[in-house]
Amino acid sequence: MTPNTAASTRSANNNEPALKWNLKLGRILGIDVYLHVTFLLLLGLIASAHAVAGGSLAAGLNSVTFLAAIFLCVLLHEFGHALMARRYGIQTLDITLLPIGGVARLERMPNKPVQELWVALAGPGVNVVIAAVLAAWLTMTSSWSALTSLSSTSGPFAERLLAVNVMLVLFNLLPAFPMDGGRVLRALLAMRLVYARATRIAALTGQVMAVGLAIAGLFLNPFLLLIAFFVWMGAAQENRSVQVRAGVSGHAVGAAMLTQFATLGVYDRLERAVELVMAGWQQDFPVMEEDRVVGVLTREDLMAALKTGGLQGLVCDVMRREFVQVDESELLEAAMFDRKALESTVVPVMRDRRLVGLLTSENIGEFLTIQSALNPNRATA
Repeated sequence: MTPNTAASTRSANNNEPALKWNLKLGRILGIDVYLHVTFLLLLGLIASAHAVAGGSLAAGLNSVTFLAAIFLCVLLHEFGHALMARRYGIQTLDITLLPIGGVARLERMPNKPVQELWVALAGPGVNVVIAAVLAAWLTMTSSWSALTSLSSTSGPFAERLLAVNVMLVLFNLLPAFPMDGGRVLRALLAMRLVYARATRIAALTGQVMAVGLAIAGLFLNPFLLLIAFFVWMGAAQENRSVQVRAGVSGHAVGAAMLTQFATLGVYDRLERAVELVMAGWQQDFPVMEEDRVVGVLTREDLMAALKTGGLQGLVCDVMRREFVQVDESELLEAAMFDRKALESTVVPVMRDRRLVGLLTSENIGEFLTIQSALNPNRATA
């Protein structure tokens, strides 16, 4: 699977992955690798299915081992994307293994179509290399068996793994987001068209394919319905995130920031924060000490503190002391897709070290709506 668009071209409403559902496997080549807990459930289901079917323990372990080998190939696939992106100065935030594949979250997509093309092809390229190595080993050891003896659960281990890698290449090169083929198609189109328009065409192609997969799933295999849903949502998400980028391109933070807002003092009681929440729409507050921003109090932290300490707690005991702030002259696109900024529900905006505004996902959403109304044809030019 290609890098997740929510990571590489994330919208302002997206946050870091839900880490409580991810188990960290380690850090490889400077990239955090996570395993989603549902993957463990999948392993358990496979082992249970063999037990219920009366299969031997050895057969169950063999199936689990084979599945683990598949996901090792998927992990290498994602590192193909990540290392190729690194060649172009793009870091990978993390890699997560899911039951449906892997996701490498890039900090941004390449600026040039030819770079995106190579990043997209790098993943399937890894699977081609794995398949070639397995084929060479099977040839040298004269271990080839008849194709009719292969199935998803039986046949020589290496030959089955070779077949899986070939299928990964073919599947990922389908011209539909979020597969690599969708990005390959978009990169080729972007060499001649505006990037946003190329994305729209590639996304539409993917959604047409999703409809075809759904129809096939009704008559052939219900699993195709799940793939169709996955493809449809991936195409829609990719198109939406690119249109967001097109909408904010060239605008400074100051154009979208909130200029009417309330602040809290470090020694204010939480009761004061509750009063401000009830009096208006603001949910998150910058915390001031004299004329300096020294923290941020979020609604989430406020509610947690109220449950444990009540209204008389101090803001300074609850506020987040590590936070992101941006300058009003900074490009909005850069601020929106900054990794640390995405972790925050509110970002203080500064001018000459003075607080002049707040950047929130709600205000950015309103700004995009207004820009879309003012320039309805901008993204499709």
